[in-house]
Amino acid sequence: MKNDKIKNQYRVNEQIRVREVRIVGEGGSSVVPIRQALDMAHDQGVDLVEISPNAQPPVCRLIDYSKFLYQQKKRQKEMKAKQVKVEVKEIRFGPQTDEHDYQFKLKHAKEFLEDGNKVRAYVFFRGRSILFKEQGEVLLLRFANDLEEYGKVESMPSLEGKKMFLYLAPKKAGVAKKSQQKRDNERREAEAKEAERLLEEAEAPANGGLFANAKISADALKKLTEEGENEE
Repeated sequence: MKNDKIKNQYRVNEQIRVREVRIVGEGGSSVVPIRQALDMAHDQGVDLVEISPNAQPPVCRLIDYSKFLYQQKKRQKEMKAKQVKVEVKEIRFGPQTDEHDYQFKLKHAKEFLEDGNKVRAYVFFRGRSILFKEQGEVLLLRFANDLEEYGKVESMPSLEGKKMFLYLAPKKAGVAKKSQQKRDNERREAEAKEAERLLEEAEAPANGGLFANAKISADALKKLTEEGENEE
């Protein structure tokens, strides 16, 4: 069915019923009568394929139509393979889920979202535990809050039968926010590396002794570090 759709997308040879066409190829393009274009295709042992029917005149190519269809199918297959398949991963809780179990499932949810998958978390109420549906709602809201850096809420907790669902979608790559502590650590590491680089350049002669007399004092390095801390 899909192959027929690709095949019927283009008009070929006698299916092209116009007065003249523009033939494009490696040597450029030229406008010729349709009969002449068909004769050219016949002489070269190929097909006249209309690739742009809305142009004035329509644009055609002299190519092997079977080979052309194969390349089109191959390209579509490659594009389909590159498409990211988003799966929905389920995380199940009970209304009385303990902290250890909660953290274990939270870790898995983070991994699912980082891999680009959606998460459907739900609390299952068995028997009379439905009386504690408020606890289930609080649990799911906490779950959504703890995953704020990794996913966004698609729908708030809602009760469906004996299950209360929460849906989370992954944030785009690079959207997750870094904590202030992590940003501060990265800045301090960058400053330390820069200080080491300056020290190495000062101590090591280069270009025939151009930097032989250059020195950087311990006080200067200390000042550089203090300035970074003061900025915090």
